[in-house]
Amino acid sequence: MNTIYYIVQQTMFFAIPLLIVALAGMFCERSGIINIALEGIMVIGAFFGIGFIALMQMNDSPMNPQLMLLVAIIIAGVAGGLFSLLHAFASINLKADQTISGTALNMFAPAAVIFTARILQSVQQVQFADKFHITEVPILSGIPIIGSMFFKNAYITTYVGLIIYLISYILITHTRFGLRLRACGEHPQAADSVGINVYFIRYMGVLISGILAGIGGIVFVVPTSTNFNATVAGYGFLALAVLIFGQWRCQKIFFSAFFFGVMKTFAAAYSGIPILKDLPISANVFKMIPYIITLLVLVFMSKNSQAPKAEGIPYDKSVR
Repeated sequence: MNTIYYIVQQTMFFAIPLLIVALAGMFCERSGIINIALEGIMVIGAFFGIGFIALMQMNDSPMNPQLMLLVAIIIAGVAGGLFSLLHAFASINLKADQTISGTALNMFAPAAVIFTARILQSVQQVQFADKFHITEVPILSGIPIIGSMFFKNAYITTYVGLIIYLISYILITHTRFGLRLRACGEHPQAADSVGINVYFIRYMGVLISGILAGIGGIVFVVPTSTNFNATVAGYGFLALAVLIFGQWRCQKIFFSAFFFGVMKTFAAAYSGIPILKDLPISANVFKMIPYIITLLVLVFMSKNSQAPKAEGIPYDKSVR
C-alpha cells in the first residue's frame, strides 16, 4: 500500500504542471490562436517566480513559506501573461505566422533568462531552499487512504492546480465568456456579426494561456528541484501532447495529464518502486518512457483527433 501512496504522491508533482500548461494551450487554441510558445512562457514564469523566492530567502524574510510560494505563483502568472502578449500582438495584430512566433518566443526565453541571471548573480542557476514541502495537512491527512495519498508529503501547488482545473472547466463550459471564446475560434465571422469583439476575446485567450503557462513553470520547478537553470525539461512540449491527447477538452485533458504524469513518475522515480527497481532494465529505458508514449500518442491520435476548427486564424476584420 505504501508503494501506491508513493506513486500517487509522485504523480502529483509531474501531472499537475502538465494539467495547468495543457489547459493554457486549450484556452489559446479554442480562441483560434495556435500557441506552441508554452515552453518559453513556462521558463519566463519560473524565472520570475523562483527569482522572487530566492530574493526573499536571501534576505531572510519572515514570510510564511506557503504564503511566499503563493505570491511567487502570482508573480509567475503575471510574468507569463505579459510575455504571452508578444505572441498575441504578433499573431493577432501583425498576422504573423503563429508557429514562427511561438518558436521565436521559445528560443528567446531561455536566452533572456540566462543573460539576466548572469548579469544579476554571475551564474545562470537560480538557487532556492525547498521549505514548501507539507509533511501532512492537519485533519485532512487523517482521512483513510485519501489522506495518505493527497494530504501527506504534498505541496500546495497540487491544490492550486486542481483549483485551476475546476475554474477552467466552469469558465470554458458554463460561462458567457467561454461561449464567446469558443465562437471566436470556430466561427469568428458569426461572432463578429452579433457584436463580439473577436480581437479582444482572442487577446484574452492568449493572456489566460500565458498566465497559466507561467504558473505551470513554477509549479513544475518547486516540487522537483532546488535550483532553476533556465529550463523546464521540455514540459511545454509534453503539455502540447497532453492537449492533443485530450482533444482540446477540459475533462479529457485532466485524465491525459495524469496518464502522462504516471509515465513520468515511472521514469523519474522508478528506484522507489520495488517492482520496477528489481527489473533487469537500464535506467535509460525508464527515462525514455514518457517520450516514447508521447510519440505513440501523437501517431495514433493524429488520425482521430482534430483541433477545434479555427476559421478565424486569418480573420482580417478591423477591431470593433
